[in-house]
Parts: sequence; C-alpha cells; structure tokens
Amino acid sequence: MPSTVAADDAASSAAVDLAPGVQRRTLRVLVLAQVLSGAGLAAGITVGALLARDMLGSTSLAGLPAALFTVGAAGAALLVGRLSQRSGRRAGLAAGYLAGALGALGVVLAAVRDDVVLLFAALLVYGAGSATSLQARYAGADLAAPDRRGRAVSTVLVATTLGAVAGPNLVGVTGEVAAAWGIPPLAGPFLLAALAYTAAGVVLGVLLRPDPLLLAQRLDAETAPAVVVRGPADGDAANPVDVDDGPPPAGSVRRTVLLAGTVMVMTMAVMAAVMTMTPIHMQAHDHTLTATGLVIAVHVGMMFLPAPLSGWLVDRFGSAVVASAAAVTLLLTGIVASLAPPSSVAWLAVALGLLGLGWSLGIVSGTAMLASSLPAATRARTQGSVDLAVALAGAAGGMGSGFVVASTSYAVLALGGGLLALALLPVIALGARRLAPR
Repeated sequence: MPSTVAADDAASSAAVDLAPGVQRRTLRVLVLAQVLSGAGLAAGITVGALLARDMLGSTSLAGLPAALFTVGAAGAALLVGRLSQRSGRRAGLAAGYLAGALGALGVVLAAVRDDVVLLFAALLVYGAGSATSLQARYAGADLAAPDRRGRAVSTVLVATTLGAVAGPNLVGVTGEVAAAWGIPPLAGPFLLAALAYTAAGVVLGVLLRPDPLLLAQRLDAETAPAVVVRGPADGDAANPVDVDDGPPPAGSVRRTVLLAGTVMVMTMAVMAAVMTMTPIHMQAHDHTLTATGLVIAVHVGMMFLPAPLSGWLVDRFGSAVVASAAAVTLLLTGIVASLAPPSSVAWLAVALGLLGLGWSLGIVSGTAMLASSLPAATRARTQGSVDLAVALAGAAGGMGSGFVVASTSYAVLALGGGLLALALLPVIALGARRLAPR
C-alpha cells in the first residue's frame, strides 16, 4: 500500500510539473494558429455586407450576412465546445476552422453563381471560423496559473491581430485576383479566408499536443483539494481520513457564469451593430473601398492589439473593474461615432478603434471570470454554451443594425449602442460581490 500511494503521489507531482511547460507550448501553437486565422476572420466583416447588398439590392438587409455568419458562429460555438469537452481542444478547434474554410469556399461559389440561397447557407457555415477563433482563447487559459489567466487569454487574442489587420487591407489585392479568375471582386477576401482557416486547422490538428484541456482534466482529478478529518468512530489521530472539499457551490458558479455571460453578450451586441453598418455608412458618403478597409483594419486591430493590456488589467485589478471600463469605453464610442463628420475617415477610424478597445476589455474580462469558476470536467461545454449566447447577441446586433439605420441614422445606432452598454454598470456592481472564487 505505501508503495502504491508513493507511486500515485509521484505521478501527480510529475503531471503538475509538466503543466507549465505544456502551457508555454500550447500558447506558442495557439499564437501561430491565430495569426493564420485572423485573415479569415476579417473577410466577412469587411465585405460581407457589401456583397449581400449587391446581391440583394437592398441596404436594409445589408446586416443580414453578419447576422447569418454570427448565427452560424453560435451553433458552431456550442458544437466546438461539446466536441472539445469530449475529445479535447485539438479536435474541437481543428474541426471548427476546417468548417469555416468550407463555408468561405461556399460564399465564393454563391457569388460566382449569383445564388442568394447558397450565399445564406455558406455564411452560416463560414461562421464556424469566427466561433473557433474566439473559442481558442479558452484553450489558452486551461493550464494558466490563476494570477496569469487574463494574460494567457489576451496572448491568444492578440495573436489574431496580424492576420486580422492584414485581411481588410488585402481587399483590393484579393479582389483583383478574384476578378482575374472570373470571380466577383467582393468574393476575393473569402478566398483568403478559406486558405487561412485551412492552415489554422492543420496547425492545431498536428501541433496541439498534449491537449491542454485533457491535461487540465487530469490535473483536476489528481490534485483536487482535500481536508484531513478524523474518523468519528475511533477518533484515531494516527489514521486520518482524506475528504475532498469539492468544487465551489453550484449557485455561486451559476452567478459567476451569468455575470460573465452578460458582460460578453452586451459587448458583442454593441460591437456587432456598429461595426456592421460602418462600411454601409461610409459607402453612402462616397468613401472608397480602400478607405473602408482602413477603418475596419483599425477597428479589428484595436479589438486584438490591446489584449495584453486588457489581460494585465484583469490580473492586476480584477475582472469586474475591467468590465466596467469596457462599458464606459463603448459609451464613448457611441458619442464619438454619432458626432463624427460622415466625410472624415480619421474620426470614423477613432470611433471604430474605441469600439474595438471596448470589445477587448469586455471579452477578456468576461472570459477570465468564466475561466476562474469552471472545473475542467465541465469547462468546455459550459464555455460553448456561453459563446452560443454571445454569438446570438452579435447576430441580433448585426441584423437589427440595418433596420435601425434604414429607419433612423447611423448616429442614432451608435449612440443607442453606447447607452445600452452603459446599462452594464449596475449589473456589474451588483454581481461583482458575488463572484465565485476558484
């Protein structure tokens, strides 16, 4: 018996010692995959609304592509989360990226055939790439130390910057390539998306070993906290009984998940609404496609580039403080966007940059809240369910934005989004005192 216990202790110790090295390798692989996938993420943001407007002949439905690929992202988030829970992050993330690549190719085919029904179906599948790009942030936190969880999440997010910023600025180039092949120029960025998502899926499928979530589940089982109590019958101090003190109370975990989900849902809804209508707003005021790509590039860059700062702030001051800063930043976005002269690319870039920063603060803080409260045994499944709600909120924001702008104006949409974000402050204030410790 003593030799068996010693062997078990040695195995547990070895697993714990292995975790920091695996975490470093995991982050390196995730960074490489996110750099590749970033270009795929940006394609639909930049030209999706313009492509649909041309094919549908209606500005009021121009928000439909964003809504469709966000609905697709919602379903994919749930499926990727469940597949990851069952088979590990490697299987879930690789499958999600490859599905996104298939959807991007479907969009290209729909544009060539001028087939609106195929376009809608392909956009749903294309959304899997977006969902997977966001789900990857959870993989970065699976093995992270509690005091570095925010920075681990932000490392994965910031890696998306290179591809995501380059993607919108390649609209002209990819459009020319597409035109040379007899493909509508606005479908060109989706060719890039198919290539980018495929490369990211292959990288994860081949290199993400050992799997961070599967190792985290093993560590949870082997290093579960215990307290030592004496048996009530014999009171023998020489024969203590080990009793697992269990996970945090279920009600406390539920409250934390609800607060984290609310922060991310509201952040995504406001961001999607304003971002979706910005290309339409700019084209209505005679801005070039290049100028539109520049503004969206600033926005996407500010979504991901400040992530290390967001992560450091979360680790230093706590998730609730950073979530409150996100709400204030989104309010400032609405004010700047509503007052920006429609002819000014610079002011629109400032507004969309603030929009990206607000998203970064909200998503990193919400993710850290969520990661701190969930045991590995149910982590990926719950994260997928939360991301389902986040994606649906983005779909609602994108879809509704077209109707708001058609019936009022871009300024009303932007200011309304800022005021909606402001409603987060009392929610955070009430919920922060009840966060579940982990």
